[in-house]
Amino acid sequence: MDNGQPDALRQAGLKGIQKERDKSMRKQKGFSLIELLIVVAIILIIAAIAIPNLLRSRIAANEASAVGSIRTINTAEVTYASSYPDCGFTTLTNLGGSGGNATGAGLIDAVLASGVKSGYSFVATATGGSGTCGSSGAQPNTTYSVTGTAVSAQTGQRSFYSDQSGVIRYATTAGAGSTSNPLQ
Repeated sequence: MDNGQPDALRQAGLKGIQKERDKSMRKQKGFSLIELLIVVAIILIIAAIAIPNLLRSRIAANEASAVGSIRTINTAEVTYASSYPDCGFTTLTNLGGSGGNATGAGLIDAVLASGVKSGYSFVATATGGSGTCGSSGAQPNTTYSVTGTAVSAQTGQRSFYSDQSGVIRYATTAGAGSTSNPLQ
């Protein structure tokens, strides 16, 4: 080590390398405000395109579930009328339950028996009979109707109807009934 010159040169070289490293670090600090605003704008545009499609898909899924629920109720009504001929057709409450008797046949699940499922409200009405099921002189219910109505506009756009014929009908303006268009 001659008079400390090699150490001085080495330190000077290290300082130069450190300065270069500091310059490159300053250049890579992060995104500019404009770059961040452009990214946010792109995300908002994509969201504006995707959200309406997502809502339409949700409505279509709820409507498909409502049609499936009406089919399930139709099948349960026919099964109930076959199992309890003294009663005929019945209400949603009697179609549900734990099973084994006329007031809780267990033919549909508890959610559907409650009357609300997948954004739709369901009502089954049995008619054409007289008296209490199983009592002497009572006549069995010979007809029924079931309706499915959207709870809100965000859950469905159509309402549905069916009766003992098994044809499922729909309406887009008001509650569906026996004269509404049949599903294809």
